[in-house]
Amino acid sequence: MNTSIDTERRLALEVYPKRDVCIVRGEGALLWDDQGNEYIDCTAGIGVANIGHAHPAVVAAVSRQAARLITCPGIFYNDVRAELMQKLIGVAPEGLERAFLCNSGTEAMEAAIKFARITTGKNGFVSAMRGFHGRSMGALSATFKYRQEFEPLIPGHRFVPFNNIDKLESAIDENTAAVIIELVQGEGGVRPADPRYATAVSELCKARGALLIVDEIQTGFGRTGRMFASEVYGVSPDIVAVSKAIAGGVPMGAALCSERIAPAVGKHGSTFGGNPLACAAAIATIEALLEQDLPGQAAKNGKHGSTFGGNPLACAAAIATIETLLE
Repeated sequence: MNTSIDTERRLALEVYPKRDVCIVRGEGALLWDDQGNEYIDCTAGIGVANIGHAHPAVVAAVSRQAARLITCPGIFYNDVRAELMQKLIGVAPEGLERAFLCNSGTEAMEAAIKFARITTGKNGFVSAMRGFHGRSMGALSATFKYRQEFEPLIPGHRFVPFNNIDKLESAIDENTAAVIIELVQGEGGVRPADPRYATAVSELCKARGALLIVDEIQTGFGRTGRMFASEVYGVSPDIVAVSKAIAGGVPMGAALCSERIAPAVGKHGSTFGGNPLACAAAIATIEALLEQDLPGQAAKNGKHGSTFGGNPLACAAAIATIETLLE
């Protein structure tokens, strides 16, 4: 019997349906188990490994930073955090000028929901049916799936059919703080938004005084052929939630905000958010994405289905793009 598998089976409070394999190493788009078997990672680490596993630049950055400073809470300034914020805002969709750093996608969504409430003074939210935004109680309240066992959730959240402009228009009222949308629904079946719908969402939010929160946790960092799907659709969100591919596999998330979003000093925070180790990994990841033009490679290879030619890092990005756009 495999010792590692047996140990996890005995000790883990299980929340995942497991495959009967123990992964011990990765490189580019490839993985190896503890028996030496080689696999192509067609999940891209569940959307994380846009630049591939164990990218040399990320490995080097993490190693250097670990020897220098691993953690630094947000009550102090930090050089690596500042550098990452500058890079993040530099690649973010136009109009996003500030960043809150955290540890995961669901934390990014929790922050986005709280920031929307603080900014607008309202507590209503409109999300799409079949949408997925996270599993913590706030993010789950905006999620159409996985709700039943955990209700009652946070009140004020309502759901409308994806790509239905009329239903969305009727759902936004004077108490709506924000509309929350994935421009490509992930767990909802990899369903892209109709361009007319995406434009209507943006215009309705502006007309009704509601914020637009775009969940780019899965679509961000090159997967749709641009750095962010918001650029593909030409929308201007007030908040973009990102995570997954942001730091090459090191846990990190962020809420990228426009100047419209109110400061939240003393109202939100994260002990580990923006720690120098994760920031160093994210800097190296963003640089790799840009230097190798992986968004461009994703756009090119995504048009050709299974034509992946090139190095494993391009393959990892192309695999993820195909999953998102063509499944």
